[in-house]
Amino acid sequence: MPQPSGVGNSGLVDSSFQTVFVTSMKAAILIQQWYRRYLARMEVRRRYTWTIFQNIEYAGEQDQVKLYNFFNALLSHMKDTSGRPSSERTSRTTSVLEQVFSEESDEGGGVEETAPPKHSRGPDIEFPLQRKDIDLLIEAFRKKKHRLHPKHVGQILKEAAQVLKRMPNIHVATTSISSQITVCGDLHGKLDDLLVIFHKNGLPSPENPYIFNGDFVDRGKKGLEVFLLLLSCMLAFPGGVFLNRGNHEDLIMNSRYGFIKEVHQKYRHNAERILKLIECVYRWLPLGTIINNRVFVVHGGISDTTDLDMIRSLERDKYVSLLRPPVTDGSGTGAEVVDKVEWKQVFDILWSDPQCTGGCVANALRGAGTYFGPDVTATFLQKNKLSFLIRSHECKPGGYELMHNGNVITIFSASNYYELGSNKGAYLKLCGNSLERQFVQYTAAVSRTRRLTFRQRVGLVESSAMRELHNQIMTVRRSLEATFRSMDLDQSGYISISDWCQAMEETTHLGLPWRMLKDKLVRTDPDTRRVRYMDTFDLYASKIGRKTDSSNVVETLYKNKSSLEAIFKILDKDNSGFITLEEFSEACQLIGKYMPNPMTQEQLVDICRLMDINKDGLVDLNEFLESFRLAEKSLQYEDQEYAEIQVT
Repeated sequence: MPQPSGVGNSGLVDSSFQTVFVTSMKAAILIQQWYRRYLARMEVRRRYTWTIFQNIEYAGEQDQVKLYNFFNALLSHMKDTSGRPSSERTSRTTSVLEQVFSEESDEGGGVEETAPPKHSRGPDIEFPLQRKDIDLLIEAFRKKKHRLHPKHVGQILKEAAQVLKRMPNIHVATTSISSQITVCGDLHGKLDDLLVIFHKNGLPSPENPYIFNGDFVDRGKKGLEVFLLLLSCMLAFPGGVFLNRGNHEDLIMNSRYGFIKEVHQKYRHNAERILKLIECVYRWLPLGTIINNRVFVVHGGISDTTDLDMIRSLERDKYVSLLRPPVTDGSGTGAEVVDKVEWKQVFDILWSDPQCTGGCVANALRGAGTYFGPDVTATFLQKNKLSFLIRSHECKPGGYELMHNGNVITIFSASNYYELGSNKGAYLKLCGNSLERQFVQYTAAVSRTRRLTFRQRVGLVESSAMRELHNQIMTVRRSLEATFRSMDLDQSGYISISDWCQAMEETTHLGLPWRMLKDKLVRTDPDTRRVRYMDTFDLYASKIGRKTDSSNVVETLYKNKSSLEAIFKILDKDNSGFITLEEFSEACQLIGKYMPNPMTQEQLVDICRLMDINKDGLVDLNEFLESFRLAEKSLQYEDQEYAEIQVT
């Protein structure tokens, strides 16, 4: 029977449509699978890049703790006046606060504060500070106008020290008046991030209070501006700003991570006076804040021995640097034990990190503080009748992270911390009596990051991470190359992948996924699957223009004359102005375990004799300094000679 007109055509259309639909679906699924694989690859690159940055950062902090071990060994062995009585420390603080400042000029020298003041091109602020002065400071800092006059810098630091001195070790904050409070994490000299926070959330006030949770300086270029602006807000808005001390509020850390250099560059005629005042402010910064008797805000974290009652009662001003704990000069051992227990209390809350697993163990990655688990957090919160803990101290990709079932919150407020596009910054608002959590994320320099695709951002951060890794590798080149050659039994220039990974980890101690990074660092023979190990040192060798700011313990110790003079005085036990062979050997044996390569007695004798340039059997300060100058020059010549040999 013939079909109605159009029925056959309709079937053909339906069949054609189904074919097109199926083809389109297959194409969509293929695209989706490709995109997911692409995102997975990008995520792998992002994660190992993050690991490189973080582990190199922690390796640097570990070096600083080794420095503490070095100095503490000396200080424990030889009498020191670090543990001064409270009255003596107070008188010293008073003398620091009475300093006067010189005019900054290209010619150097200065006019004292008592002289008729010159016209200053910087912001003309008045004391006591008010809202209008804060606006002037923000405008001047934001537009990079003329620098704040040194006498104003000194006045802010002096007044801040006096205010902080009257505060308890642990702040008590409340939302009863304000109905909200904002917690900010590490800023690390990132003025743009601080200004973004103030723009989004408003300036501090009793009705809009802030807690800034330490690490205001170092690494960023505007550490001094950030620090001065925070202190100024604290002075201008009483009850509106709570400042907690971080592990970078410490001049020993500042000497490594850039803040001391920044102060010298910006105020070269008054740098030492300003740094003494900054140190005074550091000493009086409170150690934590408790909100509504329910939330503990502290820079690092806790340990299984953290005791808030002990922290409340200790004398925080004696901890000038946590990397140089005070040594009690008493006849009884009891006082010394208490001193070390107190020091550990402060050290743990400024340096510790949370971990996913239970328990509390030494923080081997940083070399300081602890890793504390969810069980330690639960016990601490229950003991102190608290609801949760807020801390900072760790950069997070999204600016914040929740751990331990939401009982530990990490807040990090410096965006683009490792590189442009590497991470967001964040702050936390706690609202009402219930302390409802509101996380706010942001990125400074938005206009620059918006122009980059996701792949470009990952690539930019990855390139920066590989440069930093290359710098780190070059600091251990001699020992790493020696290890490679010992594994290359046939002197072919190639070793197995396993041997290469083992050598990289044993020499650098960075804890990185070396197998994953292999293709970024070295070439592999496709037939033998063996690594050409000398490629390890050639990564971007001709392209990198940045100087490494990484250094090992010895390089950091002997970086400048003042450090050498301090070490010389410690070695010179009898203050004769000379180091004898016995004094040198005794000190080196004591600290030998903290040095990278322990030396025999014969080697120590040879070193001391080499220092004795005039061969009188004694080493004076000039000979001591000259010996290290010549040693450094010799090392530089060796590197240059080796590079020339490689080229030819």
